[in-house]
Amino acid sequence: MRAIPRNRPARLLAAGALSLALLTAGAVGTASAAAFPPRPAATQPAGEVSVKANPTDVKTGDKVTFTGRTKGVPIGSKVVLQHKNGSKWTTLHASTAVKQGSSYSLDTTFRSKGKEQLRVMVAGATSPTVTVNVS
Repeated sequence: MRAIPRNRPARLLAAGALSLALLTAGAVGTASAAAFPPRPAATQPAGEVSVKANPTDVKTGDKVTFTGRTKGVPIGSKVVLQHKNGSKWTTLHASTAVKQGSSYSLDTTFRSKGKEQLRVMVAGATSPTVTVNVS
């Protein structure tokens, strides 16, 4: 009959503990997956917004008025004006709130010459782009 090595019981105990830990972790992982289902993919914002610029051809320093209407956006929501800077949209220091009747109006001036691509953003909704030519 062979003698049992001294470290064999310790190895068996460690292997059993590791197996138990892996089984428990697997059960916890499935339980937590059931308790926290995956989030649905990002959806489109619930609201819509339109924009018009008047006038669209101005000299530097002239006032441009942006008007539009919203749909599905709460009254009082903040409307911000953005312009395209390279490939990114940057928020300008022009904002207002959605008024009764779901409309808004805001004014701004431009100090640089060139074509400005602009849009408004409110409650996660963005308007189509409008272009203002500044000379």
